Amino acid sequence: MTSAALDRRPLVLADALPLRDALLVAGGAGLTALGAQIAVHVPPSPVPVTGQTLGVVLAGAALGARRGALSQLLYMLLGFVLPIYADGAHGVDVLWGATGGYLVGFVLAAWLVGYAAEHGADRHRLTAIACFAAGQLAIFGIGVPWLHAATDMSWADAIHYGFTIFIVGGVVKALFAGLLTPLAWRAVKR
Repeated sequence: MTSAALDRRPLVLADALPLRDALLVAGGAGLTALGAQIAVHVPPSPVPVTGQTLGVVLAGAALGARRGALSQLLYMLLGFVLPIYADGAHGVDVLWGATGGYLVGFVLAAWLVGYAAEHGADRHRLTAIACFAAGQLAIFGIGVPWLHAATDMSWADAIHYGFTIFIVGGVVKALFAGLLTPLAWRAVKR
């Protein structure tokens, strides 16, 4: 351990309790798992519209970069053994399938949104909406190429069935989260 790490003092009492971090990370994974239970299929896409991505960006904003990313990593790992993915899916084979890239993208998106939130991007409506939209795009940035690689879809089909049909939902989720978090910050400041 470096001397800088030894000299680092907790800012508040809760920062000294690692159990708190573990509970927060588990809560972020749970939020995403709850969102996964809201799944709407848009045939012929193998990727359902879910509430997961809303959970991902909210977890990132609420937990910060490190804990947010860890919460999504925990979600992904729990899904290997528990039926918590969309439609009750589970197992390592889901990661290697058409939707696996989106799961990996959750980790990146939560980290990005968390990093932006740590720098105040979630405190004002416009920057929060932009932050959450960027988080959604990060998920698609990994999910669409993975979808193309995991299926026989052409690039045009992978972009259409893995991104284009989700634009409206992504915008709605970014707007919702972008309006919710500044309100939460106002409530906390009271």
